[in-house]
Amino acid sequence: MAQPILCPWCGTNYTAFRPNCKNCGGPMRLPQPLAVSEAEPALVMPPPAPRPIADGYVWKLMSAVGLSITGFVFAVISGTFAVLGSILTLMSDTVIVVAVVGIPFVLLGFVAGAGSLVLLHNRYNEMQKLVNVLRHGQPTRGRIVSTEANISVTINGRNPWNIAYQFQVNGREYTGKVSTLNVPGPELQPGRPAIILYLPESPEVNALYPHP
Repeated sequence: MAQPILCPWCGTNYTAFRPNCKNCGGPMRLPQPLAVSEAEPALVMPPPAPRPIADGYVWKLMSAVGLSITGFVFAVISGTFAVLGSILTLMSDTVIVVAVVGIPFVLLGFVAGAGSLVLLHNRYNEMQKLVNVLRHGQPTRGRIVSTEANISVTINGRNPWNIAYQFQVNGREYTGKVSTLNVPGPELQPGRPAIILYLPESPEVNALYPHP
């Protein structure tokens, strides 16, 4: 029986191989032989670099990160405050309303908006680095160190999971961490082997493959 072809990034099922997932834009991998042992599952190596990853995939990654979602929410709230404050300032004929509500709302909106934009800009740059690693990274074998749910944060009714891993390059040990809203499967439990992608010139810039 032929194996199902699943997108490793979002889980979309296909009957025929395609280089990129039409749902999330992530690169697809060719079907591999099934693992012969549950204790040590077969690892699927990524295709050679550069790997075809859609430019829009960065937004898919941002939508699964709590800080990015927080930035989007605060941007909307700050914009609402700024607009409401501007309307009250321009249309109110009461000095007290303008001084106590209008102007403070405008200032609060702009300050919070600026902070949100800085946060989103930083997260976007981080996700661009991740996309660059997924496109051009060198694969190596690593191991999952820990898999923990962040119960202090809830996004769309789900808690994000933090997955830590470690690997070695030229005898030096490196660590990495990834956050996902998907519940990790048995292949992402502590002690399991994993494929890590890293930039040869900067191994501290790395990613778990496939990105969960």
